[in-house]
Amino acid sequence: MEKEELKILAQNLANPQGEKGVEIGEMMNATNISMTLESIKALVIEDHENILEIGHGNAGHLKSIFKLAKNLSYTGIDISETMHNEARKLNKEFENHADFVLYEGKKLPFEDRIFDKIFTVNTVYFWENPVEFLNEIYRVLKDDGTFVLTFGQRDFMEKLPFTAYDFTLYNNNEMEELISKSQFKRMKTSEKEEEIKSKTGEETIQRIYTILTIKK
Repeated sequence: MEKEELKILAQNLANPQGEKGVEIGEMMNATNISMTLESIKALVIEDHENILEIGHGNAGHLKSIFKLAKNLSYTGIDISETMHNEARKLNKEFENHADFVLYEGKKLPFEDRIFDKIFTVNTVYFWENPVEFLNEIYRVLKDDGTFVLTFGQRDFMEKLPFTAYDFTLYNNNEMEELISKSQFKRMKTSEKEEEIKSKTGEETIQRIYTILTIKK
């Protein structure tokens, strides 16, 4: 890919827009699905829980969440109007139990302590003020709730050509240090490895990623 194409790809990974954004959303759902499903598994979802996903993309995985327990309530929040509209379109069957919210990426527009489980996959690279945003997540999570944060490790991510454009990358130690600066107190680290097709579509690569299970 040429430099300009890589920039456009990076921009659409951060905030998918228009027709290109719809394509990127489909590609992200396909390449990230195992990361997403492993993150959902780490939440240990139970009946009657209120779930928040930060950066839901096209939410093609939503049916997998609703299969796990009864009487769930899901809220997805995203900065991309394109993904907001796609997620609503693709998940009409869940409209009585799923709510999609568009926001500006800094403040979570919810009351304190209302979510039992919160998760986010591959969004932390784009947070402008990560400690402040972690504290926002802390604020809306119930006292006995669980927050799962999943990210590709720095060593792996640095090999991807598009991450040179407006991605902030972390290794496990850097991420754990970042979280320790927030109000969160406890975390469990789990590393995973998988083979995926690259987002440039040019090769198959080994992805190394981390799932952090975080508690108050």
